[in-house]
Amino acid sequence: MRIAVLGGAGAMGGIFGGFLARAGEDVTLIDVSRPAVEAINRDGLVVEQKDGTVATIPVKATTDPASVGPVDLIMNFVKCYHTEGAINSAKPMLGPDTAILTLQNGWGHADRIAAIVGRERVMVGLTYASGTLVGPGRVRNTGVAQTVIGELDGSLSPRLERAADALRRTGIDLQVSQRIVEEIWKKLVINVCSLPTAALLHFTADELPKHEGSVTLMRGLLREMAVVAKAEGIELDEEERWAALIGILQRAVGGRASMLQDVEAHRQTEIDVVNGAIVAAGKRHGIATPLNDAMVWMVKAYQEEYLAKKA
Repeated sequence: MRIAVLGGAGAMGGIFGGFLARAGEDVTLIDVSRPAVEAINRDGLVVEQKDGTVATIPVKATTDPASVGPVDLIMNFVKCYHTEGAINSAKPMLGPDTAILTLQNGWGHADRIAAIVGRERVMVGLTYASGTLVGPGRVRNTGVAQTVIGELDGSLSPRLERAADALRRTGIDLQVSQRIVEEIWKKLVINVCSLPTAALLHFTADELPKHEGSVTLMRGLLREMAVVAKAEGIELDEEERWAALIGILQRAVGGRASMLQDVEAHRQTEIDVVNGAIVAAGKRHGIATPLNDAMVWMVKAYQEEYLAKKA
């Protein structure tokens, strides 16, 4: 397949794009970081593995999507606040049958992408894998875990199967779901409960379940989310999700949540598509979400303070 990866010089875009290239796909990494693109084209993409091994993967990279031409699949890993800009810049890569697969954190990306290119092009997914950007052209694969993709209408389309086959050849634990929206909300539970809590407390993943205050807060965030999900027609098993959340956090010893990394680096966070998505859905259904509201307010206040100083 001809595959373009938006946000391809970032942590997750680099890992997925690099592994696809290593598996034999025709991959181009698209990124706005010129130093990263130059490093990848000069030296290859460097991927550090959790076991300490390092792989250097030859792969194309560019800052100019128009130079790539039409592709079969566009994978989108950009941060939520770059979605519209990235998709608009990707238009020159759209052929008659080009699909866009978004694996971004949070909820609401599909509608934003569809508003630009049409809903018929959009596939969605999620990944429990994790990664860290070490430097220009260098990423660290910190967690190999399940990735799930699907069509919004639940169909098992030829393009979905083709994308799934390509991803499976990388060695990624890839599943196809006909209930992908429910799967995304199941992953959203992990983000809603842990990301802002870790960011505000500066706790590593395994520290979150050790303290009564953080446990009580996360449990409350999940309870609000379960009520909102039900109103959205999505059944979340609250006890199963709670057990899954705690298990993930306890195993991720020393893990630093993406939102914690954002605040430590004084970057804009993705709070709007995480807890903000629960708040917005709650408002649509007349459901109060005070804890999720509070997390949005606090993260945004924190963010505004350091971004103002940075400016």
